[in-house]
Amino acid sequence: MGGNVLAAGTAAQILFGVFFTLLVLRVPVAVALGLACLPILLIEPRLSPMMLAQETFNAYNSFILLAVPFFLLTANLMNIGGITDRLMHFSRTLVGHFPGGLAQINVVLSIFFAGISGSSTADAASQSKIFIEAQRKEGYDDSFSVAITAVSAVLAVIIPPSILMIVWGGVLTVSIGALFLAGIVPGLLIGLVQMGTVHAYAKARGYPTYPRATIGEVFRSFIVSVPALTTPMIIIGGKIFGWFTATESACIAVLYAGFLSLVVYREMNWRGLVDALGETGRLAGVALFCVGTASAFGWLLAFYQIPEALLANVTTWGWGRSPPASSSLASSWWSAASSMPSRRSSSSAPSCSRWPRVWAWTRCISPWSASSPSPSAW
Repeated sequence: MGGNVLAAGTAAQILFGVFFTLLVLRVPVAVALGLACLPILLIEPRLSPMMLAQETFNAYNSFILLAVPFFLLTANLMNIGGITDRLMHFSRTLVGHFPGGLAQINVVLSIFFAGISGSSTADAASQSKIFIEAQRKEGYDDSFSVAITAVSAVLAVIIPPSILMIVWGGVLTVSIGALFLAGIVPGLLIGLVQMGTVHAYAKARGYPTYPRATIGEVFRSFIVSVPALTTPMIIIGGKIFGWFTATESACIAVLYAGFLSLVVYREMNWRGLVDALGETGRLAGVALFCVGTASAFGWLLAFYQIPEALLANVTTWGWGRSPPASSSLASSWWSAASSMPSRRSSSSAPSCSRWPRVWAWTRCISPWSASSPSPSAW
């Protein structure tokens, strides 16, 4: 952009260089995104450090982001109000007799929980308290217990209502209902794959199982869990059929979870409600702070037109040509890549020095054959 002190390439080097350096130093991602913006805001005369706060808070000026704390509050009300316990009992009657029964319950409960909370953070936080210590007592390896809890929690990002889908829909202005529909089948398939993986590990390591539940036990646990299982139908169905927006569906989920906890199951008291609100504030603050700093980082990328410059450079380079000398964005990359040694040298293989080193990284690390396509064919 004309009139800027920093060129697009220099700005990109500063942004990503500071960001990745902070990640190596184990600075949290949200903080690293914000701190990476400060050097440019201090160097560029047309900008000021106050713009970091301005762009961060501009990201919060979105009605749809109100759904994030409401869905997190729904998850916390479920945990305190006994809804999660009943869903866990229902999951046990369904898959407890499979090899690695407790880990299987972990995956199935994540599927149920994902359809209500929409937050992988809340899922992981709640289930780690329930399952990791229980699996340790039953002889599961700690690494396996932590891994299956973390991996199954990711289902909350895919199975609707997903907070990430709501954020994407609001930022990209696409249909959130369509995103919800697109996540159902992939989420269920990923859950089945995780159950199959648990089955294989349990057979190999001899993890314990629970006795098979009778039909009567399955039916009784299902009846008790019906009010909780109705929650995703209300949230997703209302959004898809246009009864309410994503934010309104999150509010309805909070009211419904509170009704179940206070009136139906009667396991939540005033102290539990205060704890749920406090935990919601903490988790929502972390999630929304990351959204804000990422928005400021993206604003700087757009200000210097870094994506456009990178795309223009990629489309104009040839496999056998170096980037133009005027391209400051690519010159540093080319210098670093050209200094890398060739991974393979053979008279039967094309010389890797004839093409950019990115070709050497992807092609010359493996043996060439007569049937291998030449770079000019790409």
